[in-house]
Amino acid sequence: MGALVNYMTEKGVAVLTLHDPPVNAYSYEMLKELDAYILEARFDNDVHVIVITGHGEKFFCAGANINMLREADTTFKYYFCLHANETLSRLEQTPKLCIAALNGHAVGGGLEIALACDMRIARAGEFQIGLPEVALGVLPGTGGTQRLARLLGKSKAIEMMVEGSKMNVAKALECGLVNKAWSTDTHEEFLRLVIDYAHAFCPPSGAALAVGRIKRAVQSGLDMSQDQGLALERELQAELFASADAKEGLNAYVAKRKPQFRGR
Repeated sequence: MGALVNYMTEKGVAVLTLHDPPVNAYSYEMLKELDAYILEARFDNDVHVIVITGHGEKFFCAGANINMLREADTTFKYYFCLHANETLSRLEQTPKLCIAALNGHAVGGGLEIALACDMRIARAGEFQIGLPEVALGVLPGTGGTQRLARLLGKSKAIEMMVEGSKMNVAKALECGLVNKAWSTDTHEEFLRLVIDYAHAFCPPSGAALAVGRIKRAVQSGLDMSQDQGLALERELQAELFASADAKEGLNAYVAKRKPQFRGR
């Protein structure tokens, strides 16, 4: 079997593509590859933004492989969920902007992967987005109950999950589940738009260090008390003030010129 996650970089953007046609359902093997590539992007000083997408024209990801779950024993299922949680938490806590490029249907665990990203950009169309696990007699067990509630609020999230309802991209945009929806003829064109958007957060025009620490302040700070969150914000700000980018940003502002950031 070939790679279940394809990895490429382009001018500061790492693109991770879930690749298991036809629906890109994930297995333990796929998540191990995803985990490894998240770490690779994290350690690469030339990568500033991570984009996650699915292979093909129809599916971002249909969630966990149902046949695998049906055949696995309870111990395997528990550790499978634990590892999935650890992988997505690693993504969420990496101080680099992460964008989910929803090229098609994102349901169940597929949406849970997208929820662990900082932003979700969807390809416009009648693609379905939702967490329908209740129809299988289980709950969204890869962070869905926690991240959806934090994003949409408790009552709306409970309604969506207990009904197992799915929505199209327009509705997802309206309720804030996705940030943007872009209409393109092909997945290739859509991914090109997302990568171009991601480049705006990379040097030399984008202050990648500041973007990454804004992400960290929000993702970690929301689970703290406000005083703890403010303390985290101060520490991250102190780190930024000591950077070459902050010096360049301030000097460029005074000199009325465009800053040239280096991500250092």
